[in-house]
Amino acid sequence: MGFTEITFPENTLFLVTGGAGFIGSNLCEALLNKGCRVRCLDDLSTGKQANVDMFLDNPNYEFIKGDIKDLDTCMKACEGVDYVLNQAAWGSVPRSLEMPLFYCQNNIQGTLNMLEAARQQGVKKFVYASSSSVYGDEPNLPKTEGREGNLLSPYALTKRCDEEWAKLYTMHYGLDTYGMRYFNVFGRRQDPNGAYAAVIPKFIMQLMRGEVPTINGDGKQSRDFTYVDNVIEANMRACLASHEAAGEAYNIAYGGREYLIDIYYGLTKALGVDVEPNFGPDRKGDIKHSNADISKAKRLLDYDPSYSFKDGIALAIEWYKENL
Repeated sequence: MGFTEITFPENTLFLVTGGAGFIGSNLCEALLNKGCRVRCLDDLSTGKQANVDMFLDNPNYEFIKGDIKDLDTCMKACEGVDYVLNQAAWGSVPRSLEMPLFYCQNNIQGTLNMLEAARQQGVKKFVYASSSSVYGDEPNLPKTEGREGNLLSPYALTKRCDEEWAKLYTMHYGLDTYGMRYFNVFGRRQDPNGAYAAVIPKFIMQLMRGEVPTINGDGKQSRDFTYVDNVIEANMRACLASHEAAGEAYNIAYGGREYLIDIYYGLTKALGVDVEPNFGPDRKGDIKHSNADISKAKRLLDYDPSYSFKDGIALAIEWYKENL
């Protein structure tokens, strides 16, 4: 099921940028478990050394502390690499509204540096993290590639720019690029702390500590919450996809729709607590509803997500109980 049956030739070398982050560290782990060689590039600005400490004794693992804003670092990191999984970026819609220049430098210039380094070093495939935020205010559900609205945040703009640059690198420079439009990824090692923490780990941590979580808005907003193992599968599938599928962006989700208020009460039940939430103002730049049409990824990448929200949330709760 999922990515377990996917194989790569012996000695295949992957570069995972942002490899000490939530999604990146899960990608490193899955690839090392397949016997692949993994080079992790991270400046530890948002990633955590603790996320990758477990790999340090693995002879197939190499860690480079470096910044994708530096082209020389990117060039060195891409030496001898077969596949780049570019996860390095700064997330969070609200934070991007406060730091637009910083987001441009990190998420656009950094990704462009990686594209150029991958091209010059002869990398086979360049798979990169995009985001469902590129759909902006487009009201129709499910969200379908090619039907995007007005962008609502600097973060969303950076991801859309990355997609356009990647398309040009496929068109003009022969680098096969594949954009992963992630929809609200959750799962093990997602950071529950900080003002910009994702909602699921934050709620779990607060409820486990006996705190009262705050829901932004009325709780009736919906999301296509996607378990991290589905995202791992999508990245691996993209590495094996055809040249004809390159230069495109793909919705990476389960294809479901969960309401925030339902998730909240589901978590209280699973954790055995009875706490009514606070309700706060809507977050600026947020979209109200998100649900993905994943038929394009199924057709062109052979993506077939194994983990429903119900399956994933049970695994996530179990992990946080053991690790928080």
